[in-house]
Amino acid sequence: MLPWVVHRTRLPLLSLRCVDCLSESAATGEGRFRVNANGKLLDVWLLVRCASCDRTSKIPVHERVPVRSLDPAELHGYRVNDPELVAARLLDPLLARRNRFTLDWTGAWRLHVPSPWVDGAWPVRVEVVFEDPVPVRPDRLIAQGLGLSRNEVLRRVKCDVPLRRPRTAGFTFTVMARD
Repeated sequence: MLPWVVHRTRLPLLSLRCVDCLSESAATGEGRFRVNANGKLLDVWLLVRCASCDRTSKIPVHERVPVRSLDPAELHGYRVNDPELVAARLLDPLLARRNRFTLDWTGAWRLHVPSPWVDGAWPVRVEVVFEDPVPVRPDRLIAQGLGLSRNEVLRRVKCDVPLRRPRTAGFTFTVMARD
């Protein structure tokens, strides 16, 4: 079985309307949090910038939570703008739903395919693993990895998941020999 891995190359853009220019795209840049204490209560926001006008907006991560309710390591990560914590919060589907944004993964991922197999070993079984929840249609991913057309992928590939429906989780497929 051959392993394929979908890697994130950068953080995805956010599909979020800007209040100034009405653009639909924003980015986290290097990823920064703003932490504000009000007595014993804490607010934490993820800062994003509009891709068109460069206006900074805040996405609430925690609002008016007691300081003691947060894990000390997580609180330290917010204060030092930990890149892994930025990615984890940005990829959190609950945060996206609560703040009404979606992620635009265009150009933010790459498929790592190991060296090609010998043509004599058919059929070939491949396992696809996602490091991050990148929504990709399996037929497009397989076509890119094998260098085939999507029609040929539909003819030659046997898979338990629908090939034309986006997936964010791993799957396996079998490539059959040419007819």
